Amino acid sequence: MYEEYVKEFQIVEKNEFEKESDLLNNINNVKNNLNNIYKNMQFAEGDLIDYYAYQIKAEEAKYNFLIKQAKKKKLKIL
Repeated sequence: MYEEYVKEFQIVEKNEFEKESDLLNNINNVKNNLNNIYKNMQFAEGDLIDYYAYQIKAEEAKYNFLIKQAKKKKLKIL
């Protein structure tokens, strides 16, 4: 017989400063990911070109979304 274990932990709501900090960190991470993808695409061949093209499109969509969220909160983006 299998027993199911459930890990219980307290869900803590983040304050506004932590949310803004996470948003800015996510923007920087996406920007770094995009730079790495652009560099990798320069050396891609065959099917990898399509792979990197889709990755770029997805990361740009994520970046645009995060920028809009930051503008709504009137955050200063580096």
